[in-house]
Amino acid sequence: MRPQKVRSYGVGQHVKLPGASKDSPNVYQFGTPYRTIFEDLKGKDPALYTRNGLLKMLERNMAVKQAPERWQHDREHHFDVAVCFEEKVMEQVVEDMHNREPSTMKPLLVINIDVKDNHEEAAKVAPQTLWLCRKLDACDSWEDGIDAALLAFEKEHRRRATYTICHY
Repeated sequence: MRPQKVRSYGVGQHVKLPGASKDSPNVYQFGTPYRTIFEDLKGKDPALYTRNGLLKMLERNMAVKQAPERWQHDREHHFDVAVCFEEKVMEQVVEDMHNREPSTMKPLLVINIDVKDNHEEAAKVAPQTLWLCRKLDACDSWEDGIDAALLAFEKEHRRRATYTICHY
């Protein structure tokens, strides 16, 4: 297996995390350190944010990187595959790729797997996504293996995945 470069991004204007009610999310700028977000939420209502899993999620995030990053701000990294977990996120990634000035014409496979935005579903789809990425990595070229890999993914995990191809 080749060494892999894996990163995580958001695509919206801000980082939005659940608040005390649906009408009052916690909103942060991309680049705000996870430690700062953690301390802010812990100061607001530690019982609520412990109960809903946000503090634990932020602790995991702090162990991985310093702060949330926005896909549209990263022009340094070029990936083979981008996996999205919501159709509107995929649409924003594709729109951003179409708005970029073409440079290398290197293909980017953009895959979407719709997932309900909660900790349980995220925990369930994470190993399934890894399974799909390993299946793609085992192909001589994902261009030739994508349809078979997605068909096997859907059969194995009973989850639909869609894709499109963009270029850098």
